[in-house]
Amino acid sequence: MEQTRKHYRTIVLSDIHLGTSHSKTDEVSHFLSNVDCDRLVLNGDIIDGWHLKKGGTKKWQAKHTRFFKILMRMMERKGTEVIYVRGNHDDFLDNLAPVNFANISIVKEYELESGGKRFFVTHGDIFDRVTTQMKWLALLGDIGYTMLLGFNSLYNRYRARRGKPYYSLSQHVKQKVKSAVNYISDFEHTLAEFAKARKYDGIICGHIHHPDNTEYEGIRYLNSGDWVETMSALTEDEHGNWNIVYYTDIAGSLPADDHTSNPLTIAS
Repeated sequence: MEQTRKHYRTIVLSDIHLGTSHSKTDEVSHFLSNVDCDRLVLNGDIIDGWHLKKGGTKKWQAKHTRFFKILMRMMERKGTEVIYVRGNHDDFLDNLAPVNFANISIVKEYELESGGKRFFVTHGDIFDRVTTQMKWLALLGDIGYTMLLGFNSLYNRYRARRGKPYYSLSQHVKQKVKSAVNYISDFEHTLAEFAKARKYDGIICGHIHHPDNTEYEGIRYLNSGDWVETMSALTEDEHGNWNIVYYTDIAGSLPADDHTSNPLTIAS
């Protein structure tokens, strides 16, 4: 019997970092190929302009092009509205935003209504003093982060050979380092305070590769995570309920394709 495709009102993805070797491009393409949505928000760092600038077009692969072909198919066949919010790694879009053509928009920020509430949508880098005021330090940190992801890849190849599921060692390290934990907490509180000051009911962001669905003093904080470490997305149903979706093998399943056959896990 044919499996019913999951339909969402909204899907939010961020931090795919196309153009880097650590981007889980096949997995995110597989996910999008098997779900439908009315609105798809690409919330920054979808294309990693920093790495493409360093490595040139050789960093761009066929699987990256396939990702955009899937987006085009969603727009053409399902009428999906695509909103691309620029991030710090795809800041080359600054000269384009805002622009609209067909059913795609490229913007610097976005306002989303959900369940009768107003959400401010931003990648989040503008609230990060390191990326806005000390870009040299951000670039240095990016080098160290890339090294950590390299070790993470080696570790997961070791796990795969032993039949064990994917595990984000880099996320584990960040959650154990006090400075990283404090950074995440400060980032979340800063965005929640901004939303409250601007009279929004909530804020939707990415940037820190840490998916979350929580509240701060009545302000809903939603972070879509990333497709480098956690392989996560935010989804909204027809009633305005938001969930974090993880691309793992814990629950549910997607039809296999030529790239990957892992299923989905949904966490509220």
